[in-house]
Amino acid sequence: MNVQIDLSGKTSWLANKYARILGATMRATKQFSSDQLLKQVPWRPERVRDTIVHILSFPELAYLSHAHGSMNTTDMAACKERLKDIMTPEAINQYGEGVVRNITEFLNSGNDDAFDRVVPAHYGGEVTVVELLNIILSHSTHHLKQIYWYAETELSLNLKDRATDEDMEGIVTPKVLI
Repeated sequence: MNVQIDLSGKTSWLANKYARILGATMRATKQFSSDQLLKQVPWRPERVRDTIVHILSFPELAYLSHAHGSMNTTDMAACKERLKDIMTPEAINQYGEGVVRNITEFLNSGNDDAFDRVVPAHYGGEVTVVELLNIILSHSTHHLKQIYWYAETELSLNLKDRATDEDMEGIVTPKVLI
């Protein structure tokens, strides 16, 4: 039996949520100084800049898995190396704009074969590309919440134009922030 599953509702939902969450990430990034981006975050051995680039790059890796065939630790390390010189708020945002454009175009493409491709992933095991994109949306949203907390509690920044409850509606994140 050949069963066709219509993913268009899920992919358009994901495209919308990615535009919202990654857009909020870029709006927050513009509010950090270059010095603040170099501050160490308390929950892992990295800087604010690294966490923000992580929020943007993991969705890119998940999206690219449809062509590359995986999202494993080797892919993640290569991505980290490729992006190591993206340091300023402006450069991070320029990179993020490309990520949002590529992911939303992909998710709105109707390319069911690519959506259904099963890839080995560090997050989720053997999953379809759409499943991986859903997992990584949750992952990035969780890190965005951590950045909001850090900016407020450690840097005394009141970030403006944050992601709203509506933006985050339907995105599952861990209850424990750190």
